[in-house]
Amino acid sequence: MAQQLSFDLPAKPAHGREDFFVSAANAQAVAMIDTWDAWPARKLVLYGPPGAGKTHLAHVWSAQSGALIIPASDLAQADIPALAQNHVAVEDCDGIAGSEPAETALFHLHNLTLAEGHSLLLTAHAAPKYWNLALPDLASRMQGTPAVELDLPDDRLLTAILAKLFDDRQLTPTPDVIPYLLRRIDRSFEAAREVVALLDSAALSRKRALTRPFARDVLDNAGL
Repeated sequence: MAQQLSFDLPAKPAHGREDFFVSAANAQAVAMIDTWDAWPARKLVLYGPPGAGKTHLAHVWSAQSGALIIPASDLAQADIPALAQNHVAVEDCDGIAGSEPAETALFHLHNLTLAEGHSLLLTAHAAPKYWNLALPDLASRMQGTPAVELDLPDDRLLTAILAKLFDDRQLTPTPDVIPYLLRRIDRSFEAAREVVALLDSAALSRKRALTRPFARDVLDNAGL
């Protein structure tokens, strides 16, 4: 039987505050972002595993504050004095451990941003004490920064995420699909997006309803 052609169109991630679901896994971090102008030290570290929502919250904060967002790996080539004229979010800070140019740039950005009266948000996979920074002055400043951990989505949060993703694609799974996916996929925002995109493409190409047996067949064929 001929299958209907489907197109894997690139989807732009939704990074608005209304798109971020709050649960016990991230409530403290969300509260800190929502009250960013009251940070006592005008700086904050968000840390947690991939898929926990750090980048999403960085974009939420950027929308609220007007902050610029830059990967830590780009700091060595950046105009630090110009960056420091704004609120700044620096992503994946623990990824620059051992890079002297990047660590030095982050050290100067930290000092200049705060000296200019602006705020600094930093994201990482681990708490600052585990970043293995080689520059002692930078390490001490990072370890002295208030930090909040984000956990991977719990059942309530992942259920809401999957329901929203299906709705965004105008898909109506049978009631047993989402509970099945909760037990099957990795517990991350990225995994939820990937599996919904996969099911959407398969349902379109095969002209099939989105049922649990169909979802199981698609995931088995994809090796998930």
